[in-house]
Amino acid sequence: MQTVSTIEVMPDSSLSPSQIVEKRVIALSKRLEQNYQSKYPNSHKVLTFKMELGRKYWKLNQVDIDSNGEEYGGGVHAFIDRNSGDVYKPASWKSPAKHIRYNLLDDNSFNNCLSRADWAGGYLYIR
Repeated sequence: MQTVSTIEVMPDSSLSPSQIVEKRVIALSKRLEQNYQSKYPNSHKVLTFKMELGRKYWKLNQVDIDSNGEEYGGGVHAFIDRNSGDVYKPASWKSPAKHIRYNLLDDNSFNNCLSRADWAGGYLYIR
């Protein structure tokens, strides 16, 4: 059974910009998990994306879980500015790359991000 946080069911009009960013990071992480499951329906591992709250950014971490429920592998998938909603490809475990890839507060950019999102992060490269 999948759990739903309170923020996910609240209308955007009643949320602050930083809460909208949080809500949309949750939506992005779910979309990435769905993308992996659709590409590898018979995989023995489970791929999840966990949000880690930092001073300035949400760090979206990829976590691999084996059939025994043990976490292994993974890494940083993206950094999202908590206030502006800017999405960055990671430059390292600690910091984002320089260029903004998407903005989660802009509806068109957010929808484009969700439509292109893939678990491996190819949508974060500048074309």
